[in-house]
Amino acid sequence: MSAAEVSTAGAVTAGAVTAGAVTAGAVTAGATTAGVPSRPVPGWAWRFFWSEVRLVAGRRRNQAGLAVLAAVPVVVAFAVKASAPRPGRGPDFLSSITSNGLFVALTALTAEIAMFLPLAVAMLCGDAIAGEANQGTLRYLLTVPVTRTRLLFVKYASLVFGALWGVTLVAVTGVLVGAALFGVGPLTTLSGSQLEFVPALGRLGLVVLYLTACLASLAALGLFVSTLTEQPMAATITVMIVVILSWVLDGVPQVAWLHPWLIVHEWMSFGDLLRDPVSLDGAGRGLWVALGYAVVFLAAAWARLSGKDITS
Repeated sequence: MSAAEVSTAGAVTAGAVTAGAVTAGAVTAGATTAGVPSRPVPGWAWRFFWSEVRLVAGRRRNQAGLAVLAAVPVVVAFAVKASAPRPGRGPDFLSSITSNGLFVALTALTAEIAMFLPLAVAMLCGDAIAGEANQGTLRYLLTVPVTRTRLLFVKYASLVFGALWGVTLVAVTGVLVGAALFGVGPLTTLSGSQLEFVPALGRLGLVVLYLTACLASLAALGLFVSTLTEQPMAATITVMIVVILSWVLDGVPQVAWLHPWLIVHEWMSFGDLLRDPVSLDGAGRGLWVALGYAVVFLAAAWARLSGKDITS
C-alpha cells in the first residue's frame, strides 16, 4: 500500500469516527429532549422574561407607540390650559383638571382605554407568536430547550408587563404635566370628599392596576388569536375588531343581556376606585370578567400551541 493510500484510509477512518461521535451526540440530545427534560437552569424564567421584555422594548414601532400614548396627556393638558372648560361642561375629570393636575392623568386614561391602549396591546399580541412564526424564529425558540407551555406563559407575562408599562406611562406623564401646568393638591373624590396628595396617588395606582388587569384579559385573547396565524398584522386587526365590536354592542340597549359578558363593559368602572370609601361593585365585576377571559383564552392558546405543527 502506498503512502497516499495509507493517508486516504486514515482520513476516511477519522471521518467515520467523527461522524459516529456526532451521531451519538445527536441521539443523546434527542433522548434528552424526548425523554424527561433535565432540570431547568435556576433563574431561566427570569432571564427568558427579561429577554422578551428587551425584545419588545427594542422594537421601533413599540417605541413610537409609547410616544403616542405619552403624547395624549400632554395634548389634553395644554388644550385645557389654553381654553379651560367652564364648570359643569364636559366629563367630570376634564372639568376638574384646572383645580388639580392629577385629573390630567385620569382624563388621559379615560380617553386612551377606549382605543389607544387596546391598540398597543393588540400590536404586542400580534408580535408574540404570529410575529415569531412569520420571521421564522418560533421554531428556534423551542430548541433552547423551552417547552411550549413555558414559552406561552413567558410571552403572556411579557404582554401583561407591556400593558402595565403603557398604562403607567400615561398616568405618570399625566401627573407630571398636570402638576407643572395646574399644580396638585387634595383630590376631590366622586363621593365629594377630599383625599390628600399621597392617598390620591395611591388611588391613581389602584386605577393603573385595575386597567392593567382589564388589558391583561385582552392580552390573553390576543395571544390566542396570535397562535391561529403567522401574520402579526392579521392578529392585531382581529383583536381590534373584537374591541370595537364590544364597544358598539355595549352601547346598544337592545342587547343589554349581553353587556355584562363583554370584555370592555366594566373598563370604565375604574371610577369606583375614586369613591370614598372605595366601591367594588363595578370594578369587582370587571375583575371577575377579566379573570374569566384570561383563563378561557390562555387555555385555548395553550391547547392550540401544544398541537400546532411549527415549521417556521
